Amino acid sequence: MAGKSFDTVIRGGTVVAEGEPYQADIAISNGTIAAIGLPRDGEQIEAREVIDASGKFVVPGAIDSHVHFREPGHVYKEDWLSGSCAAAFGGVTTVLDMPNTHPPTDSVEHFLAKKEIALRGSYVDFGLYGLVSDHAARNIEAMHRAGVVGFKTYLGNSASNTHIGIIADGTLLESFEVLAALGARCVVHAENGSVIENRTARLHSAGRKDARAHADSRPDVCAIEAVARSIIFAEWTGAQIHIAHEGTAAAIDLIAAAKARGVDVSVETCPQYLLLSVKDLVEGGGVMRCNPPLRDPSNHERLWQALRSGEIDAIATDHAPHSPEEKHHENIWECQCGMLGVETAMPLMLTEVSRGRLTLSEYVRAAATNPAKLWRLYPRKGTIQVGSDADLVIVDLDREARIDQAKLHSKSKVSSWHGRTVRGLPVTTMVRGNVVVRDGELRGEPGWGRCVTQTPPKPTPRHTPQSWIQLG
Repeated sequence: MAGKSFDTVIRGGTVVAEGEPYQADIAISNGTIAAIGLPRDGEQIEAREVIDASGKFVVPGAIDSHVHFREPGHVYKEDWLSGSCAAAFGGVTTVLDMPNTHPPTDSVEHFLAKKEIALRGSYVDFGLYGLVSDHAARNIEAMHRAGVVGFKTYLGNSASNTHIGIIADGTLLESFEVLAALGARCVVHAENGSVIENRTARLHSAGRKDARAHADSRPDVCAIEAVARSIIFAEWTGAQIHIAHEGTAAAIDLIAAAKARGVDVSVETCPQYLLLSVKDLVEGGGVMRCNPPLRDPSNHERLWQALRSGEIDAIATDHAPHSPEEKHHENIWECQCGMLGVETAMPLMLTEVSRGRLTLSEYVRAAATNPAKLWRLYPRKGTIQVGSDADLVIVDLDREARIDQAKLHSKSKVSSWHGRTVRGLPVTTMVRGNVVVRDGELRGEPGWGRCVTQTPPKPTPRHTPQSWIQLG
């Protein structure tokens, strides 16, 4: 570092990325990490700004690979300004937004329109998924060329995709063939739509309106079967798939076995599936309603073990805001599905680090490094290396707070975590070297966020894909 001048130096912190934590200063120039190390005795390092991180930890910014920022279409719930602001306060420096907006991200035209909206409003970097559905499958290759970060498909019905529909198995298989040839990963909402439809109809006929009815309408087998089907199709085609928001232990076992066979399948879980259960749904009602539903607490031990071992690749949030009117009804079927998460996930998980449930390095792997690798943003994102984007978060593991939904930065003020005490907070969030949040104060400007795209893919088709023109 000697003899050089930098834009910013983070001094005195403990760096936690890949490998063992170590103490070092981090120098930043032009939005990237320029140097990492400790100054020699008497060495003077010049920088326009010096940030003291003594007694704290410096980690890569979290990459939340599963958010619903609702814009375009439902901006009364959330928009890019509010959602990305919440992300920054939560130590999230990159978000990947799902395609089930209005209109959905199902064509190049709709992708570019959403991208322009996000570029105007986002405080953090972002990527956008393209939709894989019966009506949008023919657009996969064009959306891939246009720069979507990945794709998303729905095997099960949810209130958030009623305007999209459930993909047919035939289309799913053919889409996986095309995706395998492109080397593009596809997120799968893995629930069996037919089982859900039948169970829901039976519960309605029986007059069930209680919160437990939601869980009963989507039993574990819905996830287990859909995960198995997705794996079979991926193994046959060579497609790269990512199972979203998984909270079922038996599904994790299926995924682990598939990985051992060489299937390119990854999986995320969310704080709600690690820390809440169907008991919270029964007690909390609509505030706790999400898809897939909160599961029996007997799943927790296996999920935590898989997170520590790396069998669960990533932590995401499925951040899905709704208005208070949409979350509070005595009739559970009238309550919209979805929880806030992008601002609270890091404090919740750091609390478990403080309790010894996982290490800080294990958390960083699941929250930053693995998502960057899965979506081919690494090593630009998800790590602390010379040349990487300076997406950095300073964490104070000793700081405590009580989650107050009224103080969250999302438009929605209905949080399943309201009143929960957390220990371990992000105190400074930097996106490409720019301080966006520091000590509870918003410092950044909307429009700072950039759209991220993948590095060149490595296609892995196992069967010759048909073109959609030929199939038509």
